[in-house]
Amino acid sequence: MALLAGAAWAAEAGYEAIISVDADGQHDPREASLLLAEATNHDWPAIVIGSRRMVESTVPKSSLFGRAFSNFWVRMECGQELADTQSGYRLYPVAEMLQLALRSRRYDFEVEVLARAAWAGIPIYSVSVSVHYPPGAERTSHFHQLKDNFRLTILHTRLVIRALMPFPHRRLIGRSNGFVAGEAARVKSVVLHPIKFIRQICLEHTTPFQLAVAVWLGVFLGALPLIAVHTVVILYVAHRLHINKLAAVGASQFCMPPLVPVLCMQIGYFCRHGQLLWDINWETMVVQIHERLLEWFFGSLLLGPAFGLLLGGVTYLTVSRLRGKSCSEALAMKNE
Repeated sequence: MALLAGAAWAAEAGYEAIISVDADGQHDPREASLLLAEATNHDWPAIVIGSRRMVESTVPKSSLFGRAFSNFWVRMECGQELADTQSGYRLYPVAEMLQLALRSRRYDFEVEVLARAAWAGIPIYSVSVSVHYPPGAERTSHFHQLKDNFRLTILHTRLVIRALMPFPHRRLIGRSNGFVAGEAARVKSVVLHPIKFIRQICLEHTTPFQLAVAVWLGVFLGALPLIAVHTVVILYVAHRLHINKLAAVGASQFCMPPLVPVLCMQIGYFCRHGQLLWDINWETMVVQIHERLLEWFFGSLLLGPAFGLLLGGVTYLTVSRLRGKSCSEALAMKNE
């Protein structure tokens, strides 16, 4: 890849950082000084992203959606709230960048390098930059809708699986004494002030969309035949993917027996045999329990996502409306 080759050349030449710019002309090279200034405001090494101010009427809707979609998955994978994970206008620390285990070589590289850098302990900062999109007829892009979207899907799948693994990431930058002291203080606060800790959990990841995702996750995992370990699994997955834990656990209660498990079994049984299971007796429910569990699993893969999508959508609309109403009331009171 050209960017990695350039980084290798820069390292051999004794440079500490490189700046990348998209080749389609959307970035202003004169704003590179903004990235340099932001880097000097923090401890080195660090990555600085030029976050595009996408306010022009010529900005394609696909770019707006793609940025929001990418931001969401990067936050899930590494917990970083980044404004523009698809911007190619970046400042990279050369030595650290070359040590990352990067496998992507096209547009998926921009996402992978951020996730793995965050896992490695490299700070990531953003600075606002301008962006120019020419009219559609004059716009040039080498992004292949099918191939590159498929690569991004595979990449996010790999990163999510890695994020769910309990093994620590290889860090290139150790934790500072201040961070360690802060973690110790946090543990002490949990022990001494549990109510305050619960309130903090309630306020984590609480945008309408984040709550909707938490509800979807809770319903999906709650529908699976994870007998006696539902709550533990949901808390673990929500923690690893930076999702609101209480919302996920609360949503899973909609899948409490007997209704949802029975529906899942019936759906699974129908998929296997083409009919519903009407003969409920000792033989079918106890002796053949392994068959029912298999059908519960298959059925949950169909019912769980659909039911989660329904409740997640209701959550999103409800929270958005309530918060919009609260903002309107607060504004009205202020005007009075």
